[in-house]
Amino acid sequence: MVYAIFKPYLVGRRKDSANKIMGLSELCCMTDEELKFMTWWEKRRDREKRGLVQWYIGLPVGLLFAVPIALNYSFGWYKRANMYAQTHFNPMVLVLALMAIVTFIGIFYKRHQWDMNEQRYLEMRAKFEREQVELQRL
Repeated sequence: MVYAIFKPYLVGRRKDSANKIMGLSELCCMTDEELKFMTWWEKRRDREKRGLVQWYIGLPVGLLFAVPIALNYSFGWYKRANMYAQTHFNPMVLVLALMAIVTFIGIFYKRHQWDMNEQRYLEMRAKFEREQVELQRL
């Protein structure tokens, strides 16, 4: 509550004249970018944690790995391997392997991104709560 009162004076300023005037020279305040990220992540964190959404959004990253593999197989630049593949290889195995690669990389990429955003959010929230405690002491 106290933070909301001083917010116009504190946001985006770090140990500047406005903070010194108010007696808050040692307090490091949150920037506008940090506050925007916190509100954005509070709205989207549950939606982005779902597995299907992670797969759907991470699909292009997985395709970046699968397409070169498929192109390498289809061009047949290594003749001996190409001859073996045409006689002993089931193309369905390649399709299943590519789907597994796309799925794993897509979900792994988005989960990692979600974890990074969650960690950033938790750090900012702790910082925000510390600032509120500091302001309440004043």
